[in-house]
Amino acid sequence: MTGTPAALRESHHADVSGGWLRPAVFGAMDGLVTNIALIAGVGGGGVSPRNIVLTGTAGLVAGAISMALGEYTSVRSANEQIAAEVAKERRELELHPEAEARELAELLAARGLPKDLAVQVAEAVREKPELALRMHIQEELGVNPDEHPDPWAAAISSFLCFSLGALVPLLPYLFGATSLALALAVGGLGLFVAGAVVSRFTNRRWWTGGLRQLLLGAAAALATFFVGALIGVQGAL
Repeated sequence: MTGTPAALRESHHADVSGGWLRPAVFGAMDGLVTNIALIAGVGGGGVSPRNIVLTGTAGLVAGAISMALGEYTSVRSANEQIAAEVAKERRELELHPEAEARELAELLAARGLPKDLAVQVAEAVREKPELALRMHIQEELGVNPDEHPDPWAAAISSFLCFSLGALVPLLPYLFGATSLALALAVGGLGLFVAGAVVSRFTNRRWWTGGLRQLLLGAAAALATFFVGALIGVQGAL
């Protein structure tokens, strides 16, 4: 076979910089678990199907907005913190190039590079300011200064996936059903499918990913159902 080696292709690995996959997965799972548990709680309290739909819809809208705002703020804050550290490191390289070169050599040697070679690499990198900055940031902070997750991508993917996840347990009611058990079963199926889909990105067995999410969601729904049933019974007394 001929062609570019896999290690030299940018598409060789999946995007693990936190761009869209993490908030998308988090949003979908949070939407599913939140609304399944919310519906189980109010359903366990004995409210009417109409009120369940109202509660679930409010949970969908409020949760999706909260997730989007939270993702945007957290990702942007992280990017700003990294930018501040990059600026600080740039100043250190300009003011104390010898000390920074020694520091880089020590870091490389600590990773297992022979000491003499580590010194040579640090001295060679010192002649290229941008490369030196990148290596210092990677070695000292463990991040790539050239790769920043997009806060808008995180916010939008989180908003959409939370909304889709939260919609799943509401579907039976929206189509005219009145059975809480059916809504929870549909929600459980959604959890299993979501976990199985996510496993495709992580090379895990699809059924173990699906079962894990199903069990976690079932535990949350069971807890809120009993809380709702307890409060509902007390309120009726």
